[in-house]
Amino acid sequence: MDRNEVRRAWDAVSETYAERRSPDGSDAQLIDDLLERLPENPAVLDVGCGDGARTLANLPAGSVGLDISRRALELASETVPTARLIQGELSELPIGDRQFDAITAYHAVFHVRRERHPTVYDEFARVLHPGGRLLMTLPGGRFETVRQGWMGGRMFFSTPGRERTLTQLRESGFADLRTETATDPLGSQSEFVFATRE
Repeated sequence: MDRNEVRRAWDAVSETYAERRSPDGSDAQLIDDLLERLPENPAVLDVGCGDGARTLANLPAGSVGLDISRRALELASETVPTARLIQGELSELPIGDRQFDAITAYHAVFHVRRERHPTVYDEFARVLHPGGRLLMTLPGGRFETVRQGWMGGRMFFSTPGRERTLTQLRESGFADLRTETATDPLGSQSEFVFATRE
């Protein structure tokens, strides 16, 4: 699936995805850990924000949510009315350089083709201040597939695997990588990585 197909796929399943997620999950606690390491009144970007209920809603007021799906952003505007919302794609962030103290990217990067992941991480580094922080889901396996019937629709997933992802983050200028496992809103275990832009 190309990015336009992914956008349409998310437009189609955004409401179902929002309805099926549990409001609980230890992944939210990782955001608290992130915020403790940021300056006062930090500028935070949540990429792949979806409807905003899980990640964006736990970030400081005025944080920025970015998503490829217009429908997801409509839902986010209702869920987190204090957020600033932008439609965009991860490998071409419509954002200036060095704008943010932190980026969160929960279950987002693996909807971009894996050959574009290094560009995504370069973009993350570009929009972060030096010393800025990244918190993102770390993929467990290496795969590229379209899952038919996912959330009542279809969805594209693509990842080069855990170790290659960690290497790509380092190559894009991230250091001090630390991983933690947490429960995600769909009830499964996911690994996350904290990283600092050099």
